[in-house]
Amino acid sequence: MTHRVHAANVHMVMEAVDDPAFREVVNTADLVTPDGMPLVWALKLLGVPDAERVYGPTLTLKVCAAAALEGIPIGLYGGTPESLEEFKAFLYHEFPGIRIVCAIAPPFRPPTAEEDAADTQQILDSGARILFVGIGCPKQEWWMYHHRDRLPLVMLGVGAAFDFHSGRVKQAPAAMQGMGLEWLFRLIMEPRRLWKRYARQNPRFVWMFGRQLLRERMLNRRSGGAEQ
Repeated sequence: MTHRVHAANVHMVMEAVDDPAFREVVNTADLVTPDGMPLVWALKLLGVPDAERVYGPTLTLKVCAAAALEGIPIGLYGGTPESLEEFKAFLYHEFPGIRIVCAIAPPFRPPTAEEDAADTQQILDSGARILFVGIGCPKQEWWMYHHRDRLPLVMLGVGAAFDFHSGRVKQAPAAMQGMGLEWLFRLIMEPRRLWKRYARQNPRFVWMFGRQLLRERMLNRRSGGAEQ
């Protein structure tokens, strides 16, 4: 049986807002965790006081640690051949005995049907029971969705975790992450690639969430008044 896990941030939420088809992809996942601090704060304001951040790179390490302990074979899908080798070396060092049975670096263009079929068969033949998918949002969520009936294993969309842990991409300092400013750090690191995304999505998220929060509080007041 296939299970899909998505680590959601503002980017993923706004992609789902703008694309009803992608909204279905996210809403049919087995588990969606709040990856970004803005989502954690939003959940708390909406009445989920124990909401906590589930950071994709940290989730990757915790699952790898458990897999190594239990002898569960894992697979990797994403990155480049070079970054995968570096990430594998990191995992072998951090988790002696971890079983990495499959590591695939797909092309940056959409794979052909033949390439996709070969990759899928390689994953199946490897015996992997957990597959980390690191090709970025929304590509990785779509990929997992399209393979949900073909790969009977647990798939986790972990974004840039491969590059972070291989040392190819710097992570934001813990203080910036805690303040919800990881997006700013990434913007500084990759301004040309990310500025349009953040300029378009972040203000809209704040505005739309503000409206949602206002509606929720108005409804709560009305229902509270009706009960009195």
